[in-house]
Formats: sequence, C-alpha cells, structure tokens
Amino acid sequence: MTQEDDKKDTRFKPGQSGNPSGRKEGSRSKVLTALDALAEGEAEDIVRAMIDKAKEGDSQAGKTILERIWPPRKGARLQFALPDVATADELPTAIAGINRQVADGDLSPDEGVLIVGLLDAQRKAIETSDLAQRVAALEQRMASK
Repeated sequence: MTQEDDKKDTRFKPGQSGNPSGRKEGSRSKVLTALDALAEGEAEDIVRAMIDKAKEGDSQAGKTILERIWPPRKGARLQFALPDVATADELPTAIAGINRQVADGDLSPDEGVLIVGLLDAQRKAIETSDLAQRVAALEQRMASK
C-alpha cells in the first residue's frame, strides 16, 4: 500500500462524526450538570456567606460579588460634536471635525479612530444604498425597453 492510498482511505468521511451518538452540541457536560445540582440547594447560603465575608473586609469576596452584580463597563459613553451625515459628500467634513476634536484634546486618538471607523461603516451603507438605487433604475430602464 502506498502513501497516497493511506491518505485516500480514511476512517471517517468528511463531515461524519467519530461518535454520532455522543453528547448533543450545546449540552452541558456531566461534571457541570452535577455541580449545578450540588449548588442548586446551596446557592443562597453560598451567596450569603460571600456577602458576610465581604462585610468583614474580605476584599476578594467583595470583588467577586461586585463583578457579578455590577460587571465592568466594556466601553465609555462619549459626547462629541458630529454633523448629520446623509450623503457621501458630507463624510469628509464629519471626519475633519473628528480630527479637529482629537487635535484639540476633546477626544483621545483611540476614540477618534473608533468614531472614524463608524463613519466608514456609514460610508459603506451609503454606497450600498446608492448602488442598489442605481441597479433598480437600470433594471427598470431595461424592463421598459
């Protein structure tokens, strides 16, 4: 048997599971299910004990509780000047305004990059809308001939 024959003769075909009767996708493992069952009756007592520890000054317990009930923010809200942008012709003015706010120190460079990225997404949406309108007009013109 050659090496090429070995490559062609595989045990499982592409897309075929090695264990078709295995655990269903998205289901929890037996260990996690058992842990859930153990904690179900004790959850209130565990949380109460953590709160008591936090009140006694255990900073780790306090941190754990706060992270669960008050998760850290993923991003800060920004307030900045931005003119309405409805056409592609208005985008350069809007981007120049963002650049000016970065230069003046009203926005950080990272915030400026993020906002210009949003404006770029808006540019793509405007272009897509314009192209869809042009295609519809061409199709209508072709249909009327």
